[in-house]
Amino acid sequence: MRMIRQAGRHELEIRKSRFICTLARVQTEAEAVAFIAEHRRAHRDATHNCTAYVVGEHGEITKSSDDGEPSGTAGVPMLEVLVRRGLTGVVAVVTRYFGGVKLGAGGLVRAYAQAVSEAIDAVGVVELRPVVTVTVSADHALAGRLLGDLHGRGREPSQVRYGRLVEADVPVAVAEVDDFRAWVAQVTGGRAEVRYGAEGYVEVPVP
Repeated sequence: MRMIRQAGRHELEIRKSRFICTLARVQTEAEAVAFIAEHRRAHRDATHNCTAYVVGEHGEITKSSDDGEPSGTAGVPMLEVLVRRGLTGVVAVVTRYFGGVKLGAGGLVRAYAQAVSEAIDAVGVVELRPVVTVTVSADHALAGRLLGDLHGRGREPSQVRYGRLVEADVPVAVAEVDDFRAWVAQVTGGRAEVRYGAEGYVEVPVP
């Protein structure tokens, strides 16, 4: 799964018309619909507020709107950009302020697609990779070396708790859990306890 790294907006001008693309991260279709409604209220003076969104774990829910532009010239090309980039959990609204020069159907398709594509490039994309939170517990004598070794391997704990034992929560890719457990046993001489916790995702920037 891929998502935009953060919400944002990007503006371009094409033959005196302003195209302002606003992107937001959403988890559900209801959130996407609410965002669009609020955006349209805030920009009711615009000539058009065209929209597209993709939601669902596999991007299975999609919808677009031309908002008065000729059919198929705005919402569909916007949606095609989102789908082509492999994104989900994202809503795009392109607000157009007409500049007096008609672009024609082909020009509109290119303009709306360009607005979304450039906005995505501006905010960045992340890939969501499945991980398991693995809690490693060790006594204080072992903990210093263990935490140093974790750092050296690029496995920064998401949280470290100090009590009778030192507990470190480490996000580990699902496919690497068995290898990680074996590595912990090796570096601690089998004196650390490993527990598996919740599954989730980590966001990895996409170049």
